[in-house]
Amino acid sequence: MSLSVEKLEGSMAKLTIEVPAEEFTKAITVAYNKNKNKFSVPGFRKGKVPQAYIEKMYGAGVFYEDAANQLINEYYPKEAGECEEEIVSSPEIDVVQIEKGKAFIFTATVAIKPEIKLGQYKGVEIEKLDATVTDDEVMAEILKAQKENSRSITVEDRPAKMDDEVTINFEGFVDGEAFEGGKGENYKLTLGSHSFIDTFEDQIVGKSIGDTFDVNVTFPADYHVADLKDKPAVFKVELLAITEIELPELDDEFASEVSSFETFDAYKEDVKKILEVKKEREVTREKQTKVVEKVAESSEVEIPEPMIAYNQEKMFEEFSQNMMYQGLQMEQYLQIMNTTKEAMLEQIKPDAIKRIKNGLVLDAVVAAENIEVSDDEFNEEITKMAEAYQMEADKLKELVGDKEMESIKKDIAARKALTFLADHCKEV
Repeated sequence: MSLSVEKLEGSMAKLTIEVPAEEFTKAITVAYNKNKNKFSVPGFRKGKVPQAYIEKMYGAGVFYEDAANQLINEYYPKEAGECEEEIVSSPEIDVVQIEKGKAFIFTATVAIKPEIKLGQYKGVEIEKLDATVTDDEVMAEILKAQKENSRSITVEDRPAKMDDEVTINFEGFVDGEAFEGGKGENYKLTLGSHSFIDTFEDQIVGKSIGDTFDVNVTFPADYHVADLKDKPAVFKVELLAITEIELPELDDEFASEVSSFETFDAYKEDVKKILEVKKEREVTREKQTKVVEKVAESSEVEIPEPMIAYNQEKMFEEFSQNMMYQGLQMEQYLQIMNTTKEAMLEQIKPDAIKRIKNGLVLDAVVAAENIEVSDDEFNEEITKMAEAYQMEADKLKELVGDKEMESIKKDIAARKALTFLADHCKEV
């Protein structure tokens, strides 16, 4: 096995990887064993056709593709990990030599971490952020708790009114034709929540259980489905049930039920303290974000396109995972939003560039300020990770390899650089 690295212009590099001939021969045999059942040859039972016979019939290269893929998947990650350059993209693979009895040679063209010319990073001016918690914010938090502790009462003796939760069947029509996604059964809707378009909810007010009626609306000009933009629609609606939401009184009894405090005033004061801690953290994060972005604006770097593309894909995958946690497949999301993966990747691109540049800035600050990670800081991080994984810290530490350890330390150093920038900025 041999690896040679040729640095190219624009923070690119070409890795040439040579796999010994005997390894290539073994890979061909593996490919033969994996595929031999696919060949039917008169005079041989299926799966019993000799390798040499198949190669004679179909050509010496019949198993080359599978063998090459196996070796590339096995040896590229291994050799890339040994490369002194920091690889920051997916590889573009080219096969240079593939012939039985000879070494298998392929190249991987990759982006490597670009150098950044760090701009001013101490004394950077940013707008002062206010961490004050207002009375309205405190009351909004209390009202949220009030709603969470509300009681649902089935209503049968009156029409629907605002703030009721209604259960409806509905089907929408545009130009007399039902449209996709416009039908729902036993759908629960809170009137006044503005969950539906236009005046849909207003037109349910005053209707009684068992009523069937038309709701006339117009889709907005910026609606996510292109075919429905600005279109008038008629929804056939059946009102199945009405539920009134009864909110508890905001008094001492309520405070004792939702907290450890006996009086409403004490509970309200505690809510304010919790919000102050939360807002302080939010302001700190926002301050850090603003200052690193300001430093990035004054720094110079040429980011290779493959690095951007790699980060676009990573961000798309992160978004896909979030959608899955919410019970929605990415294919469904793309259909609902009337868009494509390619369009989303293009939309993500500016954020991908910003993420890359901010990361390079933090790495440069780590180097400029000789920021190091102590054993105590590393062990503290391992302890936090172990708690998240619900396992012993010592056990997790045993499982962490050298590469993972360096990655964890790099993340800690980046956070320390972020704190350094925020501590050394000027708020005006």
